[in-house]
Amino acid sequence: MELDSAVLENGASKQLNGAEPTVLNNGGGAGSSGPASPNGGGVEGVQGADGELMKKPDGPLDDKLKHKRVRKLSRSNSKDGVLGVAGTPNFVAPHRKWKNSRRSRNGYGRGLPKKGGAGGKGVWGRPGSEEVYDELDEDPNDPNFDIDAYNSSHNVELKEIVPQPTEAEVVKKLETIVLEYFEHGDTHEVADALEDMLPPGMKPLVTKTFVAVALEHKQSQRELTSVLISDLYGRIVTRETICAGFDLLLANLSDIMLDTPDAPHLLGNFIARAVADDCIAPKYAYDSDREDLDQHAQAALVRATTLLSMHDGWGQLDNVWGVGGALRPVQTITQQMTYLLQEYLLSRDLSEAQRSIKELEVPHFHHELIYEAIIMTLEAFNESTEVAICELFRTLDSTCIVTPEQMEQGFRRVYEDMTDIVLDIPLAYSILDRFIQRCQRAGSFLSEALIKDIPTR
Repeated sequence: MELDSAVLENGASKQLNGAEPTVLNNGGGAGSSGPASPNGGGVEGVQGADGELMKKPDGPLDDKLKHKRVRKLSRSNSKDGVLGVAGTPNFVAPHRKWKNSRRSRNGYGRGLPKKGGAGGKGVWGRPGSEEVYDELDEDPNDPNFDIDAYNSSHNVELKEIVPQPTEAEVVKKLETIVLEYFEHGDTHEVADALEDMLPPGMKPLVTKTFVAVALEHKQSQRELTSVLISDLYGRIVTRETICAGFDLLLANLSDIMLDTPDAPHLLGNFIARAVADDCIAPKYAYDSDREDLDQHAQAALVRATTLLSMHDGWGQLDNVWGVGGALRPVQTITQQMTYLLQEYLLSRDLSEAQRSIKELEVPHFHHELIYEAIIMTLEAFNESTEVAICELFRTLDSTCIVTPEQMEQGFRRVYEDMTDIVLDIPLAYSILDRFIQRCQRAGSFLSEALIKDIPTR
C-alpha cells in the first residue's frame, strides 16, 4: 500500500507540471513493460485529471494473448506436412535428418531429386549432349578445315538396303524346314515358314532341295515330300518353278547318284507323281529327247513316262511310294516278312536282306521277323537253313538293325508257343535246342537268361 501511494503522488506531481496521463500496469511502475504480477489479475490503470486511478477492463484480445503465451510447441512428423525454416514454430526436424533430407531447402517444388543427369560431379551429362559438338558450325577459314570431310558428312543420302540371302543360305534353311516336316507332317506350317523367307528368284530351289533330301530317306519320307509339293502348288510354287526345280535335279543327277545309286528311278517316280497331282504338265515327262540331258536324266524321264503310260491310269500313282511304316495291316507286314525270308534262303544275300528289312520301316515289329525265321528253321529240319538263319541273326544284331529286346522277344514268343508247335513238328524241342546252341557259338547276341529258359519236353 505504501508503494501504491507513492506512485499516486508521483503521478499527481507530473500532472501538475503539465504531463500527460500515464497508463499503469498493475504491479509495475510508469513505462514498465514487464510481465504482469500474478496477483494483479492483468488489470491496467489510467490516471485521470483528478488524480484517481481508473481501471481498464480486460478485452477478448488480451485473453488470446494470455493463452498464446502459455501455448506449448508440439512435435509433428515431417511426413505430415512441409518442414519450415529454422526459427519458425513448425521447425521440429533434427539437424541430422534435415541435413540428409532430399527435400528442397527453400520450400518450393515437390521435393524430388533432379532428373536428367545434366549436372553434378562425375556424371556424363544429359543424354544427347554429346551431339552438341557435331552441331557446331565449322569455320571454312580455319587452317585445319577439311573440305572433303565436311562434304562427306553434310552431303549424305541414306537408302534402305535389304540384304539378299545367298543360295547356300537358302538351301540350308530349306533342308532344316523339310527335316522338321518329316517329324510333324504339317504342310501348312511349312508354307507359313516359306512365305517370307524365299526371294522371288530362288523358288525353284524349293523343289530341288526337298526332293534331294527325300532321295536320301525312306519311302514314307518320299511320300510326305510328294504330298508337300502338291500342297505348296499355287501358294508358294508354280508350275514353272516346279519344272525349273526338276531341271536342276536332272542336270545334277550324276552327282546325286554318288550317294543314291538308284536316283534316276526315284526321280522318275517323283516326276510321275507330280504329273498325277496336276502340278506339272504331262509333256514335261514325255520330252525325254532333249539335247541338254545326259543318259541318266533321260532314264529318269523314261521311268516317269512308263508309269504314266500304264493301263491302270494315274490313280495308281498315288501309291507309287507304297504304304510305309505302321499304316499297313499286320497281316500285310507279316506276309512281306515271310517273302523276305524265303528270298534270303534262296539267295543267301545278307545285304539285300538288310535293305529289305530297313524298307519295312517297322522297328517295333521286328520280333515278328525273328519269330517267323525260327518257325521256318523248325519246319525245314535242315542244317543249312539253321546256318543261314543263324548268320542272319548275327548280322542283324551286329548292324543294330534288330535290337536285343526285339531279338529276345521273338525267341520268347517261340518258347510260349512250343506246346502248339510240337503238335505239327514233333522234333521241335530238339531242333530248337540245337539251333540255340549254334547261335550261342556264333556270337553273344543271346542273353544268358534266354539260354537258361529253353523249354524242354
